[in-house]
Amino acid sequence: MPSSVVIPVLAYANVREAADWLCRAFGFVERLRIGEHRAQLSFGSGSLIVAGQQEPLPEPGSGHSVMVRVTDVDSHCEHAEKTGARIYQSPTDYPYGERQYSVEDIGGHLWTFSQTIADVDPNVWGGILFD
Repeated sequence: MPSSVVIPVLAYANVREAADWLCRAFGFVERLRIGEHRAQLSFGSGSLIVAGQQEPLPEPGSGHSVMVRVTDVDSHCEHAEKTGARIYQSPTDYPYGERQYSVEDIGGHLWTFSQTIADVDPNVWGGILFD
């Protein structure tokens, strides 16, 4: 089992194709393959499970997405776009100190890749920190 505390499980019609694409487009590394129905992927200290589709997937944008921290959001976006990823939102700076872009993968899942560009006190942009 991956060592990550939270491990999203995303369903795809073709696990092998999806795992290969996620590695090629987003920079994941395949950690473990279980037949043709499951794969464990790693990204830094994070993990993702690619699972075979059991039921029809919801429409894109229907309430879920995955966020991944990267060191250079612009080059990550450029690479993903060159592999055919559908960019929903180009890299944009936000007042909470993140630069992010959003993209749809080949299974219709929405992803946001985020780069920290400033350490901004949450009180400045309306957030509340509970540490």
